[in-house]
Amino acid sequence: MFQIVDKTVTLAFPRGHHLHCMVSQIPNQIRFAGEKDPHAITADKWAQLQSVLQLVAAGEGNLKNLHFLLFPEATLPCRHLDDALQLIDTTFSNNTVTMLGMEHMKLHQFKTVVKRFGDDNAELLQSIINDQDSADIDNLLVNWAVVTIKESHGRLRVFLQAKSHPFAGEESLDERDLYHGKIFPLFLSQPTGFNFMAMICFDYIYRTIYQSNINTVIQRANELFFSTRQHLDFLAVLECNPKPEHATFRDVLNGFYGEYLAAAPGVRETITVFCNSSHRTRESLPKVSDNDTFGYSSVVINKTHKMATRKMVEFSIDHFSNLPVCRLRFSAADRLYYFNLPVFHEFDPRTTRMPLKVHSIFEPTAQNGWQRINSCPGTALSHL
Repeated sequence: MFQIVDKTVTLAFPRGHHLHCMVSQIPNQIRFAGEKDPHAITADKWAQLQSVLQLVAAGEGNLKNLHFLLFPEATLPCRHLDDALQLIDTTFSNNTVTMLGMEHMKLHQFKTVVKRFGDDNAELLQSIINDQDSADIDNLLVNWAVVTIKESHGRLRVFLQAKSHPFAGEESLDERDLYHGKIFPLFLSQPTGFNFMAMICFDYIYRTIYQSNINTVIQRANELFFSTRQHLDFLAVLECNPKPEHATFRDVLNGFYGEYLAAAPGVRETITVFCNSSHRTRESLPKVSDNDTFGYSSVVINKTHKMATRKMVEFSIDHFSNLPVCRLRFSAADRLYYFNLPVFHEFDPRTTRMPLKVHSIFEPTAQNGWQRINSCPGTALSHL
């Protein structure tokens, strides 16, 4: 089942100062067998993602201070992985983490990629080998993600993980199963001591009668706290989710931050970021219901930070229907949201300073680029 493996990385984040994160809420074209022009779809998806990478690489304004860049689940075509890695390696600043949701590929192909980056993915490779020994699964599709870390000295490291949660097709006899991943990295950054993880959509809520993924995360974070007095500082959830505010997600957030049965000091100060694909993802689905919304990416922190509720044009602040959290909830449109990730020790109970700040919001242009939404009367940014 769900196994967390520690990965120590060298990231010289600024000490005693908040970090910065960008959520790429972009549309996702869901792939189907028998597409009319699959090469055009692949090219469109890569051009869209590449435009975001180029915006970050240019580093205009305070974008040069970006530390975490998130993309939704299943947005990067596999054939363009090397293109993305080369762009990140040659143009991104040091101390930058990029999380990429990858389109599906067959397990034997995925194993080849894992072998290629075997130095950082030994546990995942062994898990795949063990699974292959137990069943004929080489042609199962893998829903996977890549976490690239450009360390402080410029070395690019590539970490892989496969989604553990089954998908709806497995509930039917005539659908093919997906491969279930079992290895999930916990990144322990040094020398700053900022710890983070990534999960793929339903991995966040998946449980069996024997084990809960999120409870495993909480237990490992508690072990980290009691052994080193460190926390799980940041948890990223990469989604392509038509129901991002489903009651099941709300229930898990309630348990994660609520401490109803036992204290969980390892996750008390965790910042959880849900990066979803935008509302235009609905356009690529053959059948959609009124409840299939997509979008509404969000940032969640503990209620102790006492962020006042408010509603603005591009985002709002609420408590997710009276949960013990403060939630920064974005819109459903195509947007890039750039905001700070506060560090736990900068919160002062004597101040009314908002712990979360939205630094800038970008909207798409007609030329397949991005432009900053101006801070003028009537816009969201004028309320900050």
